[in-house]
Amino acid sequence: MESSRSEERAVSGSVDGAVVRACQVSSVSLRSALDVLPKPRLAWATGTDSVVAGGATKTLTASGPGRFETVRDEATQLFDRLTVVDSAPDRARPRLFGGFAFTDVHSDPPRGATWHGFPGASFVLPAVQCTVTPDGAWLTATATGAEAEQTATRRLQRWQRRLDALPELERSTPPGIVSRQYTTSREEWATQVETATDSISQGNLQKVVLAQSLTATLDRPATVPDALARLGEQYPGCSRFLFDFDDGGAFFGATPERLVSVDGNTVETEALAGSTGRGDTPEEDEWLASELADSEKDAHEHELVVETIRDQLDPLTTEVRTGKRTVRQLATVQHLQTPIRGELTQDEHVLSLVRALHPTPAVGGLPPDAALRSIRESETFDRGWYAAPVGWIDADGNGTFAVAIRSAIADGRTATLFAGAGIVADSDPDREWDELQLKYRPILDQLA
Repeated sequence: MESSRSEERAVSGSVDGAVVRACQVSSVSLRSALDVLPKPRLAWATGTDSVVAGGATKTLTASGPGRFETVRDEATQLFDRLTVVDSAPDRARPRLFGGFAFTDVHSDPPRGATWHGFPGASFVLPAVQCTVTPDGAWLTATATGAEAEQTATRRLQRWQRRLDALPELERSTPPGIVSRQYTTSREEWATQVETATDSISQGNLQKVVLAQSLTATLDRPATVPDALARLGEQYPGCSRFLFDFDDGGAFFGATPERLVSVDGNTVETEALAGSTGRGDTPEEDEWLASELADSEKDAHEHELVVETIRDQLDPLTTEVRTGKRTVRQLATVQHLQTPIRGELTQDEHVLSLVRALHPTPAVGGLPPDAALRSIRESETFDRGWYAAPVGWIDADGNGTFAVAIRSAIADGRTATLFAGAGIVADSDPDREWDELQLKYRPILDQLA
């Protein structure tokens, strides 16, 4: 019998082909599945669909300035060699799950060990994939090699039996936080903001997003699948993700910001910029939302993002349409949001759109090159995959990518959290500091 350890390592080198087997299952506990699936463990969930996966039939990695194109080309070649034996809904078919570093890791080497195991780009074709949609639950297995179909069949059957027998796990309590340490003190933060606003007043920048990290020492190791499940309950409208590779910590979060979705010729995204807190009463909540909607500072920051996204999409689309600006309310924070939609002039791989849009002014700044220089000069930590594109790709070149904010990387009894704030001409250091604390809250609440 095939050992389950065969699913723990990616196939190295080229493969002649890959085979997919799939079946519908009556139900599956995604939380319990995450507990037993081998590494790399992956999870992706939106308001409608949820996927957990484990093991690797193939892993694509890349670095350097051409990492988007490298992954795109290798993904296309891999899917061209994929043989699907069983029919399954599009949403249950195999996908590549992964993400990118915020910057080119060759030109901006990581500082510290936080992002050990997270290269410039990494995408996994899972050995086993569990998908739950409103239309049902599906189990998918993939394999390569001379006996790929037999291997995929055995893998599918074995995991179907194993997942059917899994009990519903009792959720663990948060691990508790012993201590917290900021990478940037409040005084250093004020200096960074003032330096940025001086540069803006001199005409060198329009906006820059400055970030910081917070290291939490935990009372015991975090159970990341449970933290992810709690995030799903508190932030059901956000994209939840988990990337727990063979080496390094587990990167997870619940992000409200979609970078881009491509489905055929339709491309969808949104601008999310401008923030305030939630009120303790409905009346205070409404007052804060009204204040955000009327804020000249936040409106200016938001419109910079909207116009830049429109400009980035314009060469690739026949028309770009923006919807009505609204206030999006999350559990701890409220944002200005504008939906954006376009029709592509020709078939485009989703990674071509990712390459065109990343980094948006909501996580980088304007002008992009000047903002990235300011970030490198100001920030004292490595962003790694924070605020970078994470998501999935299918065989048609469609996919969805989110911006990996409201996120953390957990490794043993240490969790490193990240948060950023958009700095414009009239930004106030104290107000921006308070905004950062709101953005730490989604993850801190799952740990404390």
